[in-house]
Amino acid sequence: MLEAIERLLILQDRDQRIRRVAGELVHIEPERQALRAKAAAAQAALENAKLRIRQLEAARKELELEVEAKKQLIERYANQQFQTRKNEEYRALAHEIQMCKDAIFKIEDQEIELMEQGEAAQKEVARATQAANDTRKLVEEQVTQLGEREQNLQKELAELEANREALASAVDESARARYERLVRSKGENVVVGVEHGVCGGCHMKVPPQLLVTCQAEKELVACSNCGRILYYTPDMDLAVAE
Repeated sequence: MLEAIERLLILQDRDQRIRRVAGELVHIEPERQALRAKAAAAQAALENAKLRIRQLEAARKELELEVEAKKQLIERYANQQFQTRKNEEYRALAHEIQMCKDAIFKIEDQEIELMEQGEAAQKEVARATQAANDTRKLVEEQVTQLGEREQNLQKELAELEANREALASAVDESARARYERLVRSKGENVVVGVEHGVCGGCHMKVPPQLLVTCQAEKELVACSNCGRILYYTPDMDLAVAE
């Protein structure tokens, strides 16, 4: 294999590994934020469940005050009945007393309903508490693991980048310049093999003359379709399979 190709393949492998590790690092923080958002959502669900308890309790107390107010009215109307001597006023007061009693009956039904809702809300608080605790514990573990992974990736990236320039400097300047241009335009896979007569990058058929030149291994050969740098090794099938 042409020496320039060998050095370009080494450089390309290093660059691919650097991009892979850098790409993994880029995703660490979004993963961390997503985990924390998950824990925050579980905690918010718990706070909402607790708020529901407080709202139900406040509503129940309001109903208790209404009942107390109705009972005071009943007591006042009863005293007025005791004092009046007119049948019409007596009957009117009796009607008011009955209306208060009916209202109390309805309020007590509402209180029972609120009690039932309160029991369900208490169960929801217990469930949400357990869920929030479990989620927080899991998130803390996963965030710790992410931190360790981030440190390992940073260390790996530093090691990969440490002698990248030395590897690049070992490549002929013109070959390196061509490689860098291709990386900017094509992405990471720019030095590719030829097998079955097709380019390993664009997978288009390579003209016979280029195949011959590639097999000769005397100069860098570019794919006539995509411009990638081509190479051939004896373990590849050069000709197009019939």
